[in-house]
Amino acid sequence: MAYSLLRIRKVSPFGISRVLQADKASLWRFHLEPECAQFLRFGVFTRNYGKILGSSHYDFTGSGSTSSFDFTDLTCPHTWYPIARRKKRKVILHVGPTNSGKTYNALKQLERSSSGVYCGPLRLLAWEVAKRLNKANVPCDLITGQEKELVEGANHKSVTVEMADVTSVYDCAIIDEIQASLAFPLAEEEIRQLTMVGCKQRGFSFTRALLGIAANELHLCGDPAVVPLIEDILKVTGDDVEVLTYERLSPLVPLKVPVRSVSDIKTGDCLVTFSRKDIYRHKNTIEKAGKHLCSVVYGSLPPETRTAQATRFNDATNDFDVLVASDAIGMGLNLNISRIIFSTLEKFDGTETRDLTVSEIKQIAGRAGRFRSQFPVGEVTCLHKEDLPLLHSSLKSPSPIIERAGLFPTYDLLSRYSQAHPKLGLYKILEHFVENAKLSSNYFISNVEDMMKAAALVDELPLKLQDKYLFVVSPVDINDEISGRGFAQFAQNYSKTRVVKLREILSDDTVKVPRTPTELKELESIHKVLDLYVWLSLRLEDSFPDREVATSQKSICNVLIEQFLEANRLISPIPFSSKKLRSRRKF
Repeated sequence: MAYSLLRIRKVSPFGISRVLQADKASLWRFHLEPECAQFLRFGVFTRNYGKILGSSHYDFTGSGSTSSFDFTDLTCPHTWYPIARRKKRKVILHVGPTNSGKTYNALKQLERSSSGVYCGPLRLLAWEVAKRLNKANVPCDLITGQEKELVEGANHKSVTVEMADVTSVYDCAIIDEIQASLAFPLAEEEIRQLTMVGCKQRGFSFTRALLGIAANELHLCGDPAVVPLIEDILKVTGDDVEVLTYERLSPLVPLKVPVRSVSDIKTGDCLVTFSRKDIYRHKNTIEKAGKHLCSVVYGSLPPETRTAQATRFNDATNDFDVLVASDAIGMGLNLNISRIIFSTLEKFDGTETRDLTVSEIKQIAGRAGRFRSQFPVGEVTCLHKEDLPLLHSSLKSPSPIIERAGLFPTYDLLSRYSQAHPKLGLYKILEHFVENAKLSSNYFISNVEDMMKAAALVDELPLKLQDKYLFVVSPVDINDEISGRGFAQFAQNYSKTRVVKLREILSDDTVKVPRTPTELKELESIHKVLDLYVWLSLRLEDSFPDREVATSQKSICNVLIEQFLEANRLISPIPFSSKKLRSRRKF
């Protein structure tokens, strides 16, 4: 049994209720009060968010009175973390390309430590490290925004970076993939999955961990491009800094010829493209040729499904021997890839269609040829000959130096600003900080465009600032129609009764395997709503009591998505060599 959103008039093929509206453009409608519905239906947040960036978590630090304290002075963020400042940390930077062993060596030190924490950018990485440590007889808790698995006797934790505890003291800590995602921006659907020190959206979480984790040894793993910035930031902390440089463990060979047709695809290939539509089209084209079956990986797939797809591709005993993926493979998954094939070196980044950056190309290409795998020598090429010069020049170039790290004010500053300006809602408070923050040259205010949208909505509800803040920092995809409306209904029901029961929002229906990519996307959105409920239930347990039900329904969604991916219910194929004619600059 599964659940459909809202018990109303029409049901989709897998049981998700749809409200019939005069406005036929939108299939999904939640039962919202008029003022909240207006924000999602029309309000559309026409404000210019060009300068609005970032989010934060609960750091109750700082001092001063509301009458004289300059809330917008963010020039000394290292002082927000007094526990870390009382320690003289030994900071070791492990820097090098993909497949160079930098994280492996840091984890070895974590295993030997008496206590420690691993902080990763993705749930997949946190899961993998927790599993590795427990297998090595080092009891390790797993803590992410949606999971909390405690192991008896554990002195180690594996967490997503937003969950890093800056109030505890550790013998050893690791922050993985700390390089800036300005050098590796993701597709819009994946942007909330990844958070790094220079990331416009959520980079402040890595900055918080860098400045705030109190450990005798702090190991940072990433690209050499981040070294000058980290060294400069840590000059004021009194930490000792050491840089260890790594070389790639296996060769990566850029090919001189493109892959011209589907007949050139071979076992171990990964075809990289940048839209879910093209992922399914290429999958269908390859499978129609009859020689290979494809696994798929992209950002909006649930993490459990991505892991299952990767496992199936890595298993040499089954027939799924080709991977079609987005740039979500850039980190978080161990993949036995022989050859990376770029379908294009252009992508839409949420604002414009542009060439991939040097860092993006290197990060993705580097996934080929995993050390000691079935394919120890990696190859990389393109579908189109005109893309080869950019590919080759990028692989020869160093990644651009990262100049600034993301930053955002602590909750304590936001709270005290609210006390001084009690008539302002959270939206106006965030706006004030973004527009007036005083920063040193090492920092920029992280992008909180989505947070501002969420804040505008919750400001319409009778909620305390702390409750508003909690909803705003939740992992909602506010730009997704279904996910955004689930968020709105959760917040509205909570504001009315302080208890949000899943069955009041999702009605009982029998769900089915989606038949088209469009139906699949809807099911993925339902998974996001359930994921959001679980996240809220871990923080407001009494108010969101149906965590087990939500977790169960997430599992059903995962099974149905997997069944779709294994089936041949795909749209008609496109020619493998199809492309848009465009000019390519010369190198």
